[in-house]
Amino acid sequence: MKSTSKPLFLSLVLAGSLGAALLSGGCAATSTQASTGQYIDDSAITVKVKAAFVKDPLIKAFDVSVETFKGVVQLSGFVNTAAEKEQAGKIAATINGVTEVKNNIAVK
Repeated sequence: MKSTSKPLFLSLVLAGSLGAALLSGGCAATSTQASTGQYIDDSAITVKVKAAFVKDPLIKAFDVSVETFKGVVQLSGFVNTAAEKEQAGKIAATINGVTEVKNNIAVK
């Protein structure tokens, strides 16, 4: 990925996440559904994790999917080495607001 496309990628990820957060309905949280505030917080965490992946030279950000629910980040996708998988987990764990990382990334 060229370095000039990183700002565009980050902008698109942020716009998409914030748009989805604004369009979500409901205010009360349940065990299977986050409140609106929690959904927005989770969206922000997801964006921060993806942005950190884009900045890291080892991780191919487009190959790793990030989902966040109530502070728990789930990583999935495929990477070439165990080092990439481990690095992705470490990066996700450093993001403010992350309570747990479930690293389901598969090594090709």
